[in-house]
Amino acid sequence: MAKNLEISLLLDFYGEMLTEKQREVIEYYYNDDLSLSEIADNEGITRQGVRDSIKRAEFQLLDMEERLGLARRFREMRRGLEEISAAAEQIKDYNEHSIFSRELEDKAIRILDIAEKLCE
Repeated sequence: MAKNLEISLLLDFYGEMLTEKQREVIEYYYNDDLSLSEIADNEGITRQGVRDSIKRAEFQLLDMEERLGLARRFREMRRGLEEISAAAEQIKDYNEHSIFSRELEDKAIRILDIAEKLCE
């Protein structure tokens, strides 16, 4: 069974909406990198039962993302913040190498600080 690495991100956003058992099994598989057999042994169910549970949880996570789009919006915001940071760095560099303005320097640094905090 090939792993869809997108599921790990979706698990962070929507994992609490799964049943406790589904969340445990899918976390073992994606976050702890356990095999289906190892999970089956730990949980006292069949390997097929583990696979079915993972597939069901994956479907639910993908469906929630399709409906809500939280992970997509998170990635878009992250890219936007990276662009804002790059532009602030360019303004800071331009200011430093041309007519220096303390006010412009302070504002560029403030923008960089805010963008960094929002990316955490």
